[in-house]
Amino acid sequence: MKNRIAMLVFGTLFSTAALAALPVGSAAPDFTTQASLGGKVYSYTLAEELKKGPVVLYFYPAAFTKGCTIEAHDFADATDKYKALGATVIGVSKDDISTLNKFSVSECRSKFPVASDADQKIMKSYDAVLAFKTSMADRVSFVITPDGKIIYEYQALNPDKHVANTLKALEDWKAGKPVSVAN
Repeated sequence: MKNRIAMLVFGTLFSTAALAALPVGSAAPDFTTQASLGGKVYSYTLAEELKKGPVVLYFYPAAFTKGCTIEAHDFADATDKYKALGATVIGVSKDDISTLNKFSVSECRSKFPVASDADQKIMKSYDAVLAFKTSMADRVSFVITPDGKIIYEYQALNPDKHVANTLKALEDWKAGKPVSVAN
């Protein structure tokens, strides 16, 4: 009986972990942090990147974990599709920059940058903190337009739909249609 109650409590926490992300229509909080692309560290600023076009900002719990590796591979495989839509991708986690240097090469395949949020300021500003492990980011993807507005947000610990959903949101936006991605 105790195990069953514990599983119910854990399941409730796990299923409600995705309740707080910034909603569509919100202004995307700007940030500057260390990022790695192809194992090279540089200073990434969201406002500067938005001058080039829309940004897909995705948060993930931890580099080199199963779901995060799958998600990084999916984003890497879709990089050309994002570029065709004029968009860039940035992944953010609490990992330190030395870990991200390795992750950016092996799992992101040097296709897009990953940024360090070791002090969790960025994830907190986007309300992208895991409810049951507040030192880690939830798996949340945002599509941010060049004017700094969030036009799409998707939360799911399962990494499967993040790329497809953000691509669809960008396609709708680029076509001047309302963003209509089913979660």
